Amino acid sequence: MNIKNILIRLLLPFGFVILWEILAIYINNPVLLPRVEDVINVLIHPTMDLLGTGSLLDNTIVSIKRVLSGFILASVVAVPLGIFMGYFSIVNDLFDTLIELVRPIPPLAWVPLSLSWFGIGEFSMIFIIFIGAFFPILINTISGVKGVPKPLIEAALTLGAKKKDILIKVVIPASSPSILTGLRVGAGIAWMCVVAAEMLPGSSSGLGYLIMYAYSLSRMDIVIASMIVIGLIGLTLDRVLRFIEDKYFFWRTAMK
Repeated sequence: MNIKNILIRLLLPFGFVILWEILAIYINNPVLLPRVEDVINVLIHPTMDLLGTGSLLDNTIVSIKRVLSGFILASVVAVPLGIFMGYFSIVNDLFDTLIELVRPIPPLAWVPLSLSWFGIGEFSMIFIIFIGAFFPILINTISGVKGVPKPLIEAALTLGAKKKDILIKVVIPASSPSILTGLRVGAGIAWMCVVAAEMLPGSSSGLGYLIMYAYSLSRMDIVIASMIVIGLIGLTLDRVLRFIEDKYFFWRTAMK
């Protein structure tokens, strides 16, 4: 990426910040819209205690742990299940109706059951994150496996490959880009879910809790600073997965 592309990518965010500062000065009410420098002051002091809830860094670490726990668990279950559903029609027939019945249910609709099953605490939040990340990963995995070009499979059969070998050496590698796309989408939804889960009764830490607590005290500078941190972490995670996609699956573009 050259300097011109970098400048183009930064142009809109920079313009947004300028507009934000102008509006904040015009409104002159930090409860409605704090000044940019007030938010930056929170961001550049990540270890400073905020309203007795711990520092911005402490709450960020708590949220990251929860997201990783739910996201990894969802990946471990969804990827193998998606591969088998995409490759074996009998497995797809067995699970498809149930999955399509449950998939439209929003993650937050599971909150009452989650609290009933796991009680107030970490497991309830991780379960909500798991539900949110699970279906995007699963659907993209199934789509990737079913979308493997038939000539690849036919060529492997012609060379005497068994069904197991085709699955491991042809189908899984060829569907990996779609699986990675599912992981990217699932990671984004996992962050949405953790913030919502941390706003539930019983939560006492995490960025979602910090946002709600700061809002209750009209500290919008902390609210926006926490939102920015969530956005930066989500952007970083997406860029890491995109880097892996571009580095190891560059051949996908050539196949189109």
